[in-house]
Amino acid sequence: MRRVFVSLAVLGSVALASAASAAEPWQDAIATGLGRPGTAMAGGVYRVGLPRTDLKVTLDGVQLKPSFALGSWLAFVRHGGGDEVMVMGDLVLTEDEVNPVMKRLVENGVEITAIHNHLLRASPSTLYMHVSGHGEPGKLAETLRQALGASRTPFGGATAGGNPPSGSPGPASAGEGPVPAKATAPDQALDIDTAAIDQALGRKGKVNGGVYAVSVPRAETPKDHGMTVPEAMGSSIAINFQPTGGGKAAITGDFVLTADEVNPVIRALRSNGIEVTAVHNHMLDDEPRLFFMHFWANDDAATLAKGLADALQHVRVARS
Repeated sequence: MRRVFVSLAVLGSVALASAASAAEPWQDAIATGLGRPGTAMAGGVYRVGLPRTDLKVTLDGVQLKPSFALGSWLAFVRHGGGDEVMVMGDLVLTEDEVNPVMKRLVENGVEITAIHNHLLRASPSTLYMHVSGHGEPGKLAETLRQALGASRTPFGGATAGGNPPSGSPGPASAGEGPVPAKATAPDQALDIDTAAIDQALGRKGKVNGGVYAVSVPRAETPKDHGMTVPEAMGSSIAINFQPTGGGKAAITGDFVLTADEVNPVIRALRSNGIEVTAVHNHMLDDEPRLFFMHFWANDDAATLAKGLADALQHVRVARS
């Protein structure tokens, strides 16, 4: 009798877990339209990661992992309680892909909110196209899939989530927003002192595709066009560490800053040997007005974490 009771309990747990993980119809429509599943995240966000695993990009002798700085992502959220969704995203593209993808997006009513670099000296050069749109979930997803069809973005496999995330964050593509990270397994052990990183930054990071990703939300939740922009849609600071051997790591990501925070953070990063590689906007009607600052360094991971922590002292971040 005891064995029967345990079996029923296990079956009940499995049934509950299955029900809890079941996607909503609008999420299913997005997954079908894109031909790739996503992950339900906090804030009602459904996020789909599209890492550029086809690209072999190097910077200062470091080959960049897709989860470190080459992760396209699209984040969807329902708005107004109706049938439509809003999408925000960051598409990693090579120079020859920018105009073909943009042409298809513009023709189908998806807005381009930014095009820029994240890193300097990367070879081949990659650009990052931020997009915004709204519409019926399945149709909007199909539009985005067709536009990305003008690039070499891989759609095979079922890797859900982001980056990546600021952040990444990402996101994370150079950070832009938090990403659902895989559980840390023995074969994912990183050759860096992650405990020292956590202590310096006051946040616990996660292992994601061979990268240690840390997300730091701002104190306030930003809005765009009057709508709340949750962390999973790229509103949090994203910091990525990619081990490069001997306890060293390459770092990248983006700080999410108000205007008065920009130059204090620049000075703090520079004084700690961290290169500032870009400062730009990602949104067009955000409140407060936000600037995204990308960075790069390759040095002792714990030392770099302390430098990043110094910069965070100049930012209004949420309490950990």
